[in-house]
Amino acid sequence: MTYQWDDLRVFLAVARAETLSAAGCILKVDPATVGRRVARLEQNLGAPLFAKSSLGYALTDAGIRLLEQAQRIENEMAGVGLDFGGQGAPLKGQIRIGAPDGCANFVLPQVCAAISDRHRDLDIQIVAIPRVVNLSKREVDMAIAVSPPTTGRLSVQKLANYNLYLAASKEYLDQHDKVKRLLDLKDHRFVGYIADMIFDKELDYLSEIGVERVSLASNSVSVQFNLLRTGAGVGIVHGFALPFAQNLERVLPEVFSLKRSFYLIRHNDDRRIDRMNRFAEDLINSVRIEIARLERKA
Repeated sequence: MTYQWDDLRVFLAVARAETLSAAGCILKVDPATVGRRVARLEQNLGAPLFAKSSLGYALTDAGIRLLEQAQRIENEMAGVGLDFGGQGAPLKGQIRIGAPDGCANFVLPQVCAAISDRHRDLDIQIVAIPRVVNLSKREVDMAIAVSPPTTGRLSVQKLANYNLYLAASKEYLDQHDKVKRLLDLKDHRFVGYIADMIFDKELDYLSEIGVERVSLASNSVSVQFNLLRTGAGVGIVHGFALPFAQNLERVLPEVFSLKRSFYLIRHNDDRRIDRMNRFAEDLINSVRIEIARLERKA
């Protein structure tokens, strides 16, 4: 079946915004018009594309299938536009990146702002969610993960290594017993992940030093970081996050540290699109440089 690009553009806006009003803001049209256009597309296809509820518009199976086609067409159109300008022409369109919230909060803001400076017509969206991003449902165009996937039609490229350390605020360390060895940690309050919400084994940091109780827990790295920054206890901190809180100090860095890696995951089909390849190359180089810069400051 062939589709009108204008209809697909409306469909993509609703799929991404998940409400008619938000999609209308993106498209600069009335929400009622967006609703009529979606209804017309569903009628032409003979299948509902969205499940409507009080929470918004969620894609049905038919909607997910159309999303894959619509995004492929969108990328191809953007790629054609770039080809006329040559390989070095500024990137255009929208690219959405999923990332663990540590990377999303402490690395990607600087990286994506710099890429945006180089490509003023490119819209970059960062999706920071504490779970594995579903690329097969096209939640994002590419994702950063702490473990490479083992299934799916995906391409995986190692992005960068990074380090993690035990850390606590200067204030906390001044007010509590000195930590001279790992055994001393049993007398301290720990900050970490909620155990049953750890979505990747690579994030189960505290089990490596035998911590059984986490008194203050969150599924968010940023919340954990802020708990530590305010003197709540001892926890694991990314080396690249330490420069953002000057009062945090590494604890026993000569005895304990962890090394992990980020991986860039993409749809196999997108590797044929010059625009996506150029963005991925820029992202990879920039993330590596930024992590190294931040860890030198730690």
